Amino acid sequence: MSLLTKTGTVTIAINTALSGPICLGSGVLCAIKMSAGWDAAALTFQVSDDGGTTWDELRDSSGTAITVASPTAAYRLELDASDFKSAVFLKVRSGTSASPVNQTGAARVLTLISRKFYPVS
Repeated sequence: MSLLTKTGTVTIAINTALSGPICLGSGVLCAIKMSAGWDAAALTFQVSDDGGTTWDELRDSSGTAITVASPTAAYRLELDASDFKSAVFLKVRSGTSASPVNQTGAARVLTLISRKFYPVS
């Protein structure tokens, strides 16, 4: 493990589309290592501002859901860390809120990679 990054995992259970929660602490999500058996679907995210009681769709300032359109199985995907700078408690969804995509065949484990956020001024 790097001193500059931290990893954690979330699992999307078989025949479901939403992972359990993860606490990123002071880290900011910057990459995801996809499960080798990933069923094709976009990724979207939910965040909680109250420690995991209430969950909201993670959206940008224009109201558009933060989306990874076409993640590839077994790939490490770089993300724009600024999209996740306010996320402490996070869930990952297969598909979108309007069209979730259940992961079939097996549970899917995603490795989330976070780092300290350094804004550019």
